[in-house]
Amino acid sequence: MKHIYSGKVRDVYEIDEDRLLFVTSDRISAFDVVMAEPVPSKGRVLVALTAYWTSQLSDVAPTHLVSVDAPADLDLGSVGVSPEFAEGRSMVVRRAEMLPIECIVRGYLSGSAWAEYKRSGTMHGQALPSGMSQSQQLPEPVFTPSTKATTGHDENISFDEAADLVGDKLASAAREICLDAYRSGAAHAAGRGIIIADTKFELGLIDGELAICDEILTPDSSRFWPADQWQPGTVPPSFDKQPLRDWLEATGWDKQPPPPSLPADVTAATRQRYVDAYERLGGLSFADWPGSDG
Repeated sequence: MKHIYSGKVRDVYEIDEDRLLFVTSDRISAFDVVMAEPVPSKGRVLVALTAYWTSQLSDVAPTHLVSVDAPADLDLGSVGVSPEFAEGRSMVVRRAEMLPIECIVRGYLSGSAWAEYKRSGTMHGQALPSGMSQSQQLPEPVFTPSTKATTGHDENISFDEAADLVGDKLASAAREICLDAYRSGAAHAAGRGIIIADTKFELGLIDGELAICDEILTPDSSRFWPADQWQPGTVPPSFDKQPLRDWLEATGWDKQPPPPSLPADVTAATRQRYVDAYERLGGLSFADWPGSDG
C-alpha cells in the first residue's frame, strides 16, 4: 500500500489500481480548523453509519463500499497504521472518478441557505416563498450543489452552474440520485424521531455508472435534529459537533489556527452526540461495533 491523501478526517491509501483503503480517524474540525484533540470513537461512528446507510439505500444507487474490514493480507504497518486502530474505522472502496461538485440536498431552511434567504429571499439563487422562518421545512427537498474548494470555503452554486461543470446529463442524474437518497433516508429517520434537515453526498463514476461515495448520512455530512425539539423560527439542537462549536464560540476564539485546547467534558459530550445518532438511527448498540470502547 501507499498513502495518497489525508483530509480533515480520513486517510486514504492505495491497495491496487481498483481499490482504496479509507481509514477514518477521530479528528474533528470546526470552522474549517482541525482541533488538536480527537473525539474518541468518532471515526468508528462515521464508518458504522455509512455501512448502515449503504444497506438501507441499496435500491437507490450503488456505492463504492466493498467492505468495512481491511483485508487480512494488507500490510497496514507499512503505512504506519496499527490493526487495532484500523478495526471498525476502515472502508475498502472501489476507485471512482469523482464529480467536482458537492451534492447537497436541503429539506429545511437552515445554515448557509437561511443566511442567503434572509439577504435576498432566495436559496442558491432560486426564489423561495416569502415569510419563511429559520428551520422551516421547505415545500419539497431541493438539490443545492456547491463547488469543492481546495482551499477556503465551498461556494453555493445553481443547478445550471453545476451542469456547466459536469454536463446536463450527469447533473440531472446526480440530482435524481441525491433527492431519492435524501427522501428515503429522511423517511427512515423520521420513524426514529430524527429530522434530517440537510445532507451532503459525494458522487463518482464507477465503470461509467454514478455511485454514492465517501460517508453517507453521518453527523459530519448532515444536520440531524430531534423531531420533538424542532420548531420553525428556532435552531434545534443537533446530533453532531454542536457542543464543540458552542464551547469554541464561548471562548471568543478568532477561528484561526491554532485552536484552543479542548477540555475533556467537551470531547465527551461531542462523542455522545455521535454515538446517540448511530444508535437512534440504526436501532443498534454502538458497543457491538468492531473496536468500540462502548
